[in-house]
Amino acid sequence: MADELDLHRPLIGQQGSRRALNTPALVIDRDALQRNIDAMAAFANAHGVRLRPHAKTHKSADIAKLQIAAGAIGVCCAKLGEAEALADAGVSDILLTSPIVTPQAIARLIALNARVDALQVTADHPGNVAALARVATTQRPLTLYVDIDPGIRRTGVASADAAVALAQQISREPSLRYGGVQYYCGVQQHIEGYAERRAALEERTAYLQSVIEALATAGLAPAIITGGGTGTHRIDAALGVLSEWQVGSYVFMDRQYALCDLTGAGDAPFETALFIDAHVISANTPGMATIDAGFKALSTDGGQPEIVAGAPEGAKFVFMGDEHGALIARDHTFAHGAPVTLTAPHCDPTVNLYDAYHVVRGDTLIDIWPVSARGRSR
Repeated sequence: MADELDLHRPLIGQQGSRRALNTPALVIDRDALQRNIDAMAAFANAHGVRLRPHAKTHKSADIAKLQIAAGAIGVCCAKLGEAEALADAGVSDILLTSPIVTPQAIARLIALNARVDALQVTADHPGNVAALARVATTQRPLTLYVDIDPGIRRTGVASADAAVALAQQISREPSLRYGGVQYYCGVQQHIEGYAERRAALEERTAYLQSVIEALATAGLAPAIITGGGTGTHRIDAALGVLSEWQVGSYVFMDRQYALCDLTGAGDAPFETALFIDAHVISANTPGMATIDAGFKALSTDGGQPEIVAGAPEGAKFVFMGDEHGALIARDHTFAHGAPVTLTAPHCDPTVNLYDAYHVVRGDTLIDIWPVSARGRSR
């Protein structure tokens, strides 16, 4: 972060200063970001759903605070290190969406629980619940959510009976509180067609309802049912089962979500707000240019980035190695040193490659925000 500030602090507020950024640079369109935050907050509010955006997308205390200011009750974090980083910056209501299991991590979890207003964590195994109960205290009970496997077999209890048994175990422990259930259908988020995505989610939601009914029969109806994502939020709203949404990528949008019909009407409820700026560093081959953004500047699990500026319509991007990418445009002559702007193929892992966001309004750099939880994977 110090390097980013040293390089670019003098540019803040100078008209046209975006073009002077050292690249590759992670760039946020400030106004588009705010419109996305406000649009999701308004949609959740209209449907009476708690909004708890997933900070694994942006890893930023600055953005988390904007989301909370717009109406979110708090944030989700995928990893304990993310939660610690955001708590250090003043974010005080956090749900950890992955189990915390090892003794050293549990010790950190209990310490975090003592210094934030509200901390929730998911669990899917009786041994984990017992370990947490041993170190949590009745003076500061730890809130647990039963994680329910939606069919991914990544985390979560595998049956309604297992959900009931785990909820009963949590409820018996004086140092723990049973907060509800988590149900995140990750596979369904990126089904491109709306009808296909809805059909898949309806089937999975029917299973969730069967688990909720089993819990209710056992006297353990969940107060909070948390889950969902950017790809399914409209469908989740229509189905009306989730009481809290863990949407994340809507703040930025990326190539993966841009390919999805999120509404069923073909419109785009959110804007692209995250970009990677680069420059042409070589243009000696006709119809081709090399830019200074490759594998180390862009995630590779979401396909190729889209070219927003710096190449003619129809141009293609090709990864050319760790440091380089190629722009291909037949019969086009690229200008040496010209600026290029790309979208992120997958925003979450792309963000994790950078120390800072360069926040722009138009072509002017207006602020630099740290990627607060960059690399906090432990």
